[in-house]
Order: sequence, then structure tokens, then C-alpha cells
Amino acid sequence: MFNIAISGPGFRGTAIAIGAIVAFAFPRAASADPLPLYQLAMASPAQTAPRLQSQPTQEQSVASQLPARLQRQVVSYATREAPGTVIIDTPNTYLYLVLGHGQAVRYGIGVGRDGFTWSGVQSITKKSEWPDWTPPPEMISRQPYLPRYMAGGPGNPLGARAMYLGGTGYRIHSTNAPGTIGTRVSSGCIRLTNQDVADLYSRVNVGTKVIVLPMNRHADNSGGKHG
Repeated sequence: MFNIAISGPGFRGTAIAIGAIVAFAFPRAASADPLPLYQLAMASPAQTAPRLQSQPTQEQSVASQLPARLQRQVVSYATREAPGTVIIDTPNTYLYLVLGHGQAVRYGIGVGRDGFTWSGVQSITKKSEWPDWTPPPEMISRQPYLPRYMAGGPGNPLGARAMYLGGTGYRIHSTNAPGTIGTRVSSGCIRLTNQDVADLYSRVNVGTKVIVLPMNRHADNSGGKHG
């Protein structure tokens, strides 16, 4: 304890017990082993509680906003195609991944607008995460305002994943505009939500067979013959 005597006009040698004040503000009983001052200064701030895993993610919220028919689901599906085959039902805006035993995973998709649909049998020749985008010359001529190159990322129209189909220039890719799922707005590429394309991407490999059906043919026929 330190005593300081203060004198002057109005004071009569009054002694102020600094130690008593400190003892009042920080009683010894509060801590049997108090931290040194430098440790107090370096103490970490309180951490924010981690986000609960049960809370829905943004992608889950987007998926739940899609019409029920366009949400990813396992459905009954008769086909003679081998498990792992991808079948694109252009008129119904569905993509089927054949599981076998009469079942398939069905995804809602966006397809080519009028004049930009196509059909045929291709295979996946390349897979890419957060792909770069270089619009082809014919697209630039139609839409001269487009960038000549865009690096991969959240703002890229190819989205989080892309699967390239043969040498066609067409891709199965994700979109940052989930409202286009179930519509015909693309230049021929097949669009899925970011969540759905990540799921499909994890299930297929380079070499996977892809059958794209024309507008006048549906994939849900009873004969199960495709392509």
C-alpha cells in the first residue's frame, strides 16, 4: 500500500490511501492467481459462436424455392441404358442420371432457347471446377457486349462446375440465375443450380455417355429406348 500526502489550500495534509482504492476496485478474493498486466492486454477477444449446422444454406434455400418437379429426386425410370448414363429430356427440362434397377436421379434443368436446342449422343470429355469462360465468336457476334474472357468465380455465368460435351462447345454447367431452371433461355448449354451440378459432378466421370433428346421426343417413354 502506498500513501500519498496532498497539501495545499483547502487540504490539511490529508492522506489518500491509493492501495485502499485499488483493493476496493479489485478485491484479492476475485482471483487467487491474477494474470500479469501484459497477459491481460494480449487476451483474445470473445469468439463468435459457430453457425449451427442445422441452419439451411443459401443453396438449400434456392433448391427449396424451385417447383417440386424441378427439385433433385430419385424417381422410377425404365431404360436399357447402363447405370451412370446421363439422359437429357429437353422438352421436359429434366436431366436423368441412370442408377439402374429401374431408378434414376432426376434434376431440373434449363435448356436452349428456340433455335438453339440440339440432340445427339456425346460423352463428357472434361470436368472443371469454377471454370473460366471464353464466349465463342458466334456468341460475340450475337451479343457484342459480352466480355471476351471471364475468370472463374461466383460472377461467372458457368457457375461452380462444368462438364464439357465432346467437341461441341456445349456444357452441362451451373448457373447463378436459378430462376432460369425449367426454362428455355440458353444458347444450347444445359443449366443446373450450383447445388445440383455439384451433386452431378461428383457422380460422373470423364467418358460418361450423355444422350440429348430432341424437342419432339420425351425421355419418360414406356419402351425405355433412348438415343
